[in-house]
Amino acid sequence: MAQHAARTHRLTFNTDGRPHPLVNSLAILTLVLGGIAVISSAFNSLHLLSSWTGLVGIFTGGWGQFISATTTERFALIIGIGMSAVGFYIGVAHGGLTGGLW
Repeated sequence: MAQHAARTHRLTFNTDGRPHPLVNSLAILTLVLGGIAVISSAFNSLHLLSSWTGLVGIFTGGWGQFISATTTERFALIIGIGMSAVGFYIGVAHGGLTGGLW
């Protein structure tokens, strides 16, 4: 019983035991940008925010996928890319990246 109490599970992207600060930062940034894009896409007047944050989230997530080392990092990046893409597409459908300036 004492051995079981000593084991604690932590949420970590580094399942291989080595630190990957760049990929971890890209994964968190992609998740944050995807969340902003999805939430702001619910409002028609925020189409600039949702489309630009979605586009940046897609690119940061793609770069993170390119250099990722563990499955956990890839899982978080795919979730973030999906949210970014949904926010981007809905933002473009509501008015696009330029906001009707063209």
